[in-house]
Amino acid sequence: MVYVLNLQKQPLMPCNEAKARKLLKQGKAKITKYEPFTIQLLFECENQVQGVNLGVDAGSKYMGISATTENKELYSAVVELRNDIVEKISLRREARKSRRNKLRYRKPRFDNRISSREYAPSVEQKINSHIQEIKRICSIIPVSKIIVETAQFDIQKINNPEIIGEEYQQGNQLGFWNVREYVLWRDNHKCQHCKGKSKDNRLNVHHIESRKTGGNAPNNLICLCETCHEDYHKGKIKLNVQRGRSFRHAHFMGVMRKELLKRLREIYPNVIETYGYITKSVRIQNEFPKEHYIDAFCISGNTNAKPLQYYWFVKCVRRQNRKATKDNFIKGGKKKNNQSPREVFGFRLFDTVEYQGERYFVFGRRKSGYFNVRSLDGYKVNNDSISYKQLKRIRHNTTVLRERKMRGNERRNLF
Repeated sequence: MVYVLNLQKQPLMPCNEAKARKLLKQGKAKITKYEPFTIQLLFECENQVQGVNLGVDAGSKYMGISATTENKELYSAVVELRNDIVEKISLRREARKSRRNKLRYRKPRFDNRISSREYAPSVEQKINSHIQEIKRICSIIPVSKIIVETAQFDIQKINNPEIIGEEYQQGNQLGFWNVREYVLWRDNHKCQHCKGKSKDNRLNVHHIESRKTGGNAPNNLICLCETCHEDYHKGKIKLNVQRGRSFRHAHFMGVMRKELLKRLREIYPNVIETYGYITKSVRIQNEFPKEHYIDAFCISGNTNAKPLQYYWFVKCVRRQNRKATKDNFIKGGKKKNNQSPREVFGFRLFDTVEYQGERYFVFGRRKSGYFNVRSLDGYKVNNDSISYKQLKRIRHNTTVLRERKMRGNERRNLF
């Protein structure tokens, strides 16, 4: 499938590879994009297009995309969204706090600044990723209708099936001064490891996952006596506890659902909302397997269309290490930048490279010249040790990486 733009860079219906090759050879077209492969016509033509439905399976971790006509599928993709924003911001906050403490003098600042952001950065990034991917597809395919599945979650109903009425406004921590007090009451003011055998009445609230990644939610906290708490951090004991079920991604969808639809409708005229139970019933009736790009195919409404034999796996990444989290202070109060150089032997992080006839991505670089080269789903090539001399760079990195995969070759642990 080769995507076609007219002389004014407006999308036309895609053509096959043979026709595109002929146009390029005759000088009637030029290449504008390699992934997905797109050409632009260099002559005026009739802008005849068919009705194309774009099905969008919105999600917090993965996003499914499928563009179809009544007869065939034109585009199929799975997009892996970034889920490291919370961790990166926590690292930045810790680095800035450490930097301020080590400065000889800093003018006092006050906590009276008001943020203009309506949503948290992690939610904002997911919304923008959805919109940007839809824009990329609409720039190469003449989409006439966008159908978005935005799942609805009732988190309190999952936790308490009998909840009704005003109880929705009364959370677990109602009547408690703070989270710590609630956790102590929930655990009956008793150490959840030794159950009081240590005879230590001093109680601490311990984070099961780190505060940086797990936060201060009650399901990430547990009551421990001070003896067990100190022994755990010294490595003397192991806790046989797991964090309670996390609904972080469900909360993300609940927050971003309406905002995503609102922003899409401000850009495109024909945006329709659909629901998960409809998608599931269509998939079961047609006996389709459960995959994100297949859900998007069902959402598009053209289930009789001939599907593509491949799909694009798209991964959103950062372009480079953040300098704010890499500064260290050395003797004399001088800053030492631990950030890796932009290029190592001419290669950048996430560059597309060719190795033994296959395309991969650079996930790690060493000054010794041996690189960590992987596919987007995490498959390591040659036991994580490839010399840069054996690699051929195809293109420099971007924040959106693409890899074409054949259908039916998915790794089960990925989805």
